[in-house]
Amino acid sequence: MRDLKELRDEILNALQNAKPEEYESLKIKYLGRKGVITSVLRGLKDVPKEERKSIGMEANKLKKEIEDFFKLHSPEKGKTSSKKFTDYTLPGRKKNLGAFHPINRALDEIIDIFMRLGFSIEYGPEIESDYYNFEALNVPKHHPSRDMQDTFYIDGSDKLLRTHTSPVQIRTMEKSQPPIRMIAPGRCYRKDEIDPSHSPVFHQVEGLFVDRDVTFADLKGILSVFAREFFGPETKTRFTPSFFPFTEPSSEMYVSCVFCGGKGCNVCQHTGWLEVLGCGLVNPKVFEYVGYDRDKYNGFAFGLGVERFAMLKYGIDDMRLLFENNTEFLKGVIK
Repeated sequence: MRDLKELRDEILNALQNAKPEEYESLKIKYLGRKGVITSVLRGLKDVPKEERKSIGMEANKLKKEIEDFFKLHSPEKGKTSSKKFTDYTLPGRKKNLGAFHPINRALDEIIDIFMRLGFSIEYGPEIESDYYNFEALNVPKHHPSRDMQDTFYIDGSDKLLRTHTSPVQIRTMEKSQPPIRMIAPGRCYRKDEIDPSHSPVFHQVEGLFVDRDVTFADLKGILSVFAREFFGPETKTRFTPSFFPFTEPSSEMYVSCVFCGGKGCNVCQHTGWLEVLGCGLVNPKVFEYVGYDRDKYNGFAFGLGVERFAMLKYGIDDMRLLFENNTEFLKGVIK
């Protein structure tokens, strides 16, 4: 131990009196593979067992003390690289933050409103069979209404890309008994030409409500509440007759123009109204396909296009903008 203390004094004295250019050779002399401290540590095996621990602790303490000296007096300390210079007077670089796409925002809001109205969310496959997409919805083969939807068939089979999310309603009724109150959001496909109001890929939300004694007044009440929640409390609604093979009677719902407040403008063709969705009471023939007692249950169904709702909500006049991923456009919409 006495020799170790004398060695410490000798080394520290040498280091304190050394010049910076001598540090590297001294580091090798004391800490190198054949250095003084390394030799001391290797020689611990020859020290009596009862003294080995205390001498080993002192030797390691000395080693760390010398290592700390060289770290503190490293040649790199205090140097600044001429290649790295930060000008703190320059303005910072603004990072672009991501945000939800207008379609996602509209879809999330639609789903949220219907969930608050007591509707559950159901999903189904995008590749459907002809049976679920058409036949079970009272659209048999060669029915004229099939011409309303130009369909993507897969390899000449009865498989197709669904043209609406109404097949989810059939699948839900097959596995569940009334009461049913559900919506089916999802992607759909039709052979539409791309233009300001059409796209071969689009999103829909179909809804279904089945129970005893459901009336058209129930349909009007729920959809009117939905329209006021989505477009604003001053929104008015009206329903006009229409035709859909899976509902009878069928109707189209209009809302007071969101741009002119119902006064009349170019968007609503000076009528003050905008058509936003189709709806009606479920055709009793549809209940026969799923095994429901048509004398016991009735209900209503509706379907809306998410892109149309997003365009009306955010003042977008061309559907193609929703799919072009123009960041400048999206920044202007999402504020």
